[in-house]
Amino acid sequence: MRFVYLILAIWGAAHPMYYFSSWFAAEGVDLMKMVDAWHVNAATSGLVWDLTIAAIALTVWIIAEVSRTKNWYGLVAIPATFAIGVSCGLPLYLYFRARIVYKRDRHSVAPL
Repeated sequence: MRFVYLILAIWGAAHPMYYFSSWFAAEGVDLMKMVDAWHVNAATSGLVWDLTIAAIALTVWIIAEVSRTKNWYGLVAIPATFAIGVSCGLPLYLYFRARIVYKRDRHSVAPL
């Protein structure tokens, strides 16, 4: 399952970045102009707020789990979430989390 998460994280980075790159090529690198474009109508504003709240919830979850498990690699998902999007950050965190679960389960299996 962990490699599915990794593939989703790569897709979740590449796909949105294609659109961001296209937008920057057409409009120039102007972050405030991009933020204005995100709020062009109520539907897009709702989507922006939905993703923002999801990103914050994911960040809180990551920090809580990293504090508990000491799996510091999971922190990489926080900047990925805010620089690229939840579509990259969530599967990236699940990949790092699955690595720990896999190692733990592999060592706790009783011999036959």
